[in-house]
Amino acid sequence: MRNTKFKQDNVDGVTIAYREAGNEENPTIVLLHGYPSSSHQYRKVLDQLSDSYHLIAPDYPGFGLSDFPDPSSYQYTFDNIAKTIDAFLDKRGIKSYAIMMQDYGAPIGFRLATAHPERITAIITQNGNAYLEGIGEVWKGIKAMWADRNPETEAPLLPAFTLDGLKWDYTHGTKDHQKINPDSWHLDYLRMQRPNAHKVNLDLWYDYQNNLKLYPKWQQYLRDYQPPVLVVWGKNDEYFPKSGAEAFKKDVKNLDYNLYDTGHFALEDHGDQIIGKIREFMSRLDY
Repeated sequence: MRNTKFKQDNVDGVTIAYREAGNEENPTIVLLHGYPSSSHQYRKVLDQLSDSYHLIAPDYPGFGLSDFPDPSSYQYTFDNIAKTIDAFLDKRGIKSYAIMMQDYGAPIGFRLATAHPERITAIITQNGNAYLEGIGEVWKGIKAMWADRNPETEAPLLPAFTLDGLKWDYTHGTKDHQKINPDSWHLDYLRMQRPNAHKVNLDLWYDYQNNLKLYPKWQQYLRDYQPPVLVVWGKNDEYFPKSGAEAFKKDVKNLDYNLYDTGHFALEDHGDQIIGKIREFMSRLDY
């Protein structure tokens, strides 16, 4: 992390923590993290690509080192988080950028893209889903909560917030667990112990059903605007299986498609390969 600066900015009364690296005169890549992580998941990208690109990775409200407003004062929905990140980028004067998105980064990133299609130079998706084909079997319990949210449908989901549950997010589907840095899920576990953390994350899981309703809009954006898309996908992901990666082929003409023999957080054990692919992909874009 020798090239990364750790910063903060206030957006509508919420302090957003973010990591930034590289020269602002270079092409910008906005790095949008997933659940249950933070900008920490992009530490390798920030370090290795800062020689050629301007990189900025915000923590969403309630995640990482950003403020964790009480749910009574901040609405934890993907619409509202995307609104906050959009305002953050506006305040920073970032008007042209590629998006790298993983997990939650996809519904936030596609909201940014459909709101400002002229700003998006490219999309890099690392298990960032936009298709019904990409919703895995592990969503069964969450779908039960969608149908009828109550303590009985929430209870089976709570083990996901334990240390073992969070470890599973990082290690499932990987070939060698010893290559996965345990600091990642330990950091997430500590943050999951904060007041309202379980409620907020259940709220976001419940709201995720609204992302599925927007999939047709996002797919139409891809067909209409044809941004260059790089797929770098952990094919053993139980949340978003490789069928979600495959589905991008239906709508994107300029597609660079890559699968890796790993799980949900592919950067953890395949970071060097993926970052090399990002560099190659970005170098082909016409700035």
